[in-house]
Amino acid sequence: MVFFMHGAMAQVGDKVPLGNWAIDRTEVTIGQFERYVRATGTVTRAEKEGGGFEYGAGWERRPGWSWRHPDGLAAGAATRADLPAVHLDFAEAQAYCRWAGGRLPTGAEWQKAGFTELRDAPPAPWVKGRTYPWTTGDSPQGANTSDADPWPRAAPAGDTRQGVNGLYDMGANVWEWTSDARGPERRTVGGSWWYGAFNMKADVQAFKPADFYAVYIGFRCAYDLKPQDPQAQQRPSKTRP
Repeated sequence: MVFFMHGAMAQVGDKVPLGNWAIDRTEVTIGQFERYVRATGTVTRAEKEGGGFEYGAGWERRPGWSWRHPDGLAAGAATRADLPAVHLDFAEAQAYCRWAGGRLPTGAEWQKAGFTELRDAPPAPWVKGRTYPWTTGDSPQGANTSDADPWPRAAPAGDTRQGVNGLYDMGANVWEWTSDARGPERRTVGGSWWYGAFNMKADVQAFKPADFYAVYIGFRCAYDLKPQDPQAQQRPSKTRP
């Protein structure tokens, strides 16, 4: 498989410390998931079962679609390493996070990180302690929704507007798995590029079967920090707020 890189990849892999835990600055990317696959030999269900799902006349399986080729590119075609890894069910996302030394965030953690500015000295215009109406601040502008924006489908990591706590794509781009359970279902949050900005709101959630995977669902990881964990030293942001 061939990947090509993007300038914003410097942000990928950053962990943003929020007290005694941290969260990925971006959604887990194809490039990150590729390293996990090489290390573990993982073959995902979408690959084994004939392709991932997209919504058409109901949920339709798309042959050849997987985390490797989210929109079904031919084998060997160039794939952006900084696109979000999708077509992964809850267990597959959870397994990656454990391999990376973390876990999936709870719904409450995700919401706190996405809407309330927790950094000790955030850059302007962010205000410590303020809870914002959108993950991008006072408006959804700059997020990847179905409204007018430069991205027809998923956006690469770091391309959209940086939001609360210096995070990217906590709203829109792709839904994200959390660890919250309701029977056999797990909570996804944030909305995706397929929806309008409304689905970015804090009170919007969607429980999905834990064994479901689709082009619209990705994830990011959370990490429990020890008191002297080096990750507790925040990195200055090099991109716009």
